[in-house]
Amino acid sequence: MIFTFVVAGWEGTAHDARILSEALTDPHAPFPIPPPDKYYLCDAAYANTRGFMAPYRNIRYWLGDFRRRRALTNKEKFNHAHAKLRNVIERAYGVLKARFPILKRMAPFPFVTQRNITIACFALHNFIRKEGFSDELFAQYEQPDMPLGNNRVRNGGYEDEVEGDGSAADWEYMVNLRDEIAEQLMQNRE
Repeated sequence: MIFTFVVAGWEGTAHDARILSEALTDPHAPFPIPPPDKYYLCDAAYANTRGFMAPYRNIRYWLGDFRRRRALTNKEKFNHAHAKLRNVIERAYGVLKARFPILKRMAPFPFVTQRNITIACFALHNFIRKEGFSDELFAQYEQPDMPLGNNRVRNGGYEDEVEGDGSAADWEYMVNLRDEIAEQLMQNRE
């Protein structure tokens, strides 16, 4: 539950995918691109392209959806596994927001001060986690069944309609890799 990279300083509202795109192309903010055999999990709002693995669109995804009925298809099995892993990300944000309520409603400080407060909160979060302090919030949010707020991203539209900055070959590579993982998950089904 440690943050790898923080982009702070966008005024107003901007789509997460746009911020990521800018971070990837900004030479002054070297975003840590994963090695060729690794990738970041991302939600359905992002493109499924090299280095970024999105869930299948228009397929059951949320963990609560699988409490009523287990995954039946390889795509559902993949989305279920993806959601369980992404849940760790949501729990990390839960700890951060619980520890630093100022992030939920920033005081009307000057813009630069707001940016610096945000960066400081992330840095302190990582410091507490890395130093292994006995911490109630991390202990509470480490529980897999920790109830989280509604962080749902709309998963509608056509499958893989989100366009990214990567090439068609990058997109195809990740689609094929996701399909391979989905097939392996289905074969390893208990």
